[in-house]
Amino acid sequence: MNTQPESSSLRPCTGPLNRRGFMKIGLTGFGTLSLPGLLRLRAENATNPPQEKTAVIMVWLIGGLSHVDTYDPKPDIGSEYRGPFKVIPTNVPGTHITELLPLQAKIADKFTLIRSMTHRSGGHPAGHLRMLSGDPDERDKTAPRYPDWMCVANFLRSKQSGRTSPLPNYVAINPIEGGYAGPAYLGNAYSPFAITGDPSRPNFEVPNVGLASAAEARRLSDRTVLRQNLDTLERAFDKEGELGALDQFEAQAVTLLTNPKTRDAFDLAKEDARTRDRYGRNRWGQQLLLARRLVESGVEIIHSNLDGPLCGTAGNNWDDHAVNAHVFDGLRYRCWAYDQAVSALIEDIYARGLAKRVLVVVTGEFGRTPKISFDRSTGAHPASGAAGTLQPGRDHWPRAFSNLWAGGGIRTGGVIGASDKRGEDVAERACGPGDFLATIYQHLGIDWENTTLNDLTGRPTHIVNGGRPIGELFG
Repeated sequence: MNTQPESSSLRPCTGPLNRRGFMKIGLTGFGTLSLPGLLRLRAENATNPPQEKTAVIMVWLIGGLSHVDTYDPKPDIGSEYRGPFKVIPTNVPGTHITELLPLQAKIADKFTLIRSMTHRSGGHPAGHLRMLSGDPDERDKTAPRYPDWMCVANFLRSKQSGRTSPLPNYVAINPIEGGYAGPAYLGNAYSPFAITGDPSRPNFEVPNVGLASAAEARRLSDRTVLRQNLDTLERAFDKEGELGALDQFEAQAVTLLTNPKTRDAFDLAKEDARTRDRYGRNRWGQQLLLARRLVESGVEIIHSNLDGPLCGTAGNNWDDHAVNAHVFDGLRYRCWAYDQAVSALIEDIYARGLAKRVLVVVTGEFGRTPKISFDRSTGAHPASGAAGTLQPGRDHWPRAFSNLWAGGGIRTGGVIGASDKRGEDVAERACGPGDFLATIYQHLGIDWENTTLNDLTGRPTHIVNGGRPIGELFG
């Protein structure tokens, strides 16, 4: 969706909500792909030669990363705008980022920056729904109206044959919460398998994965067969096929418990200690290491949200209003862990032969205001000054912001688009949420132009409206 930048009404906020628990199973919204559409997809799959399954790891920076303090520095602007961070060269001649990201600067030839992402939704809920589902409504909502791209991809991939991995299609490692994402009319069966614990803790374990003994696995299998026999009569009246969809979901749950390969995929203790150190022995580093392990084991859609105490702010996120934290102290507090984890993930994607199959996308819902604001500190957080101290902050800014792309067979070592001299508006090659979504769908082999899903009223709805894949990423 190529939207032209325009003024937004930006307001302070308390930031994203706290994370939810594991996904709840619902029976609404099954069968939303029309029968003709499903038959067409099956026919296409039957005639096309089998291809290597592609995957996406999306690293989400909830609250919004300050683009001018990281990937799009503006060293020549006035003190009302300019942060304290030095600009450093990358290993790509002519491309510079800030000193907060020295490890990423050394591998800039392995990623591409888009400096011209833009939309007009200035609130956290609306910004998330705009980027993740393409919802054009600029107003905040308490729940998504359209399914996010992860749930859409999970739904469409589940209809395809030939998948052999015992793991789920879609895993969320520290999921995006607060009504900012979700399956909407697809139904909760296409929500992620959610991992909510801290993978850096010595006792970390993913619940509901693997059983302690073969005897337990046999008992579970016997109970599952018994239940299937008992509900045969009920299924005779299942005109909408809802229970069939639930069967698929239940089968996945049983497989997670009984297949010995599943426990190994989630077990970070299988990794070499030096590898764990390279990612960082903290929540973010181990989240992204787990993402890499899972994608190698066959998971196709992964998102990992980087928030929590490592942010050092009031909302434990990247929402750097002055009242939440000192923006520059907050960035210093967290960016070392962010830089280490993201650079290790990108290096591994290339070193382990995944660079064509796996696309890595790093972004948040928007950027931060180039012009610095000020407010009094509460003094309650690690990246805050003493209570009552006047401290700097940056507020919501969707009109121009940056994101990072790596792997996926894309052209790397460059920059796409540009913001103006202050980082306020797009000056060159505007990219919108529709373009963002179409690019991801294209990598996953999903027909973004023609695929529609039926909403709760039965109305066909395109999965992308008003966008095209970002062609410069593909040369």
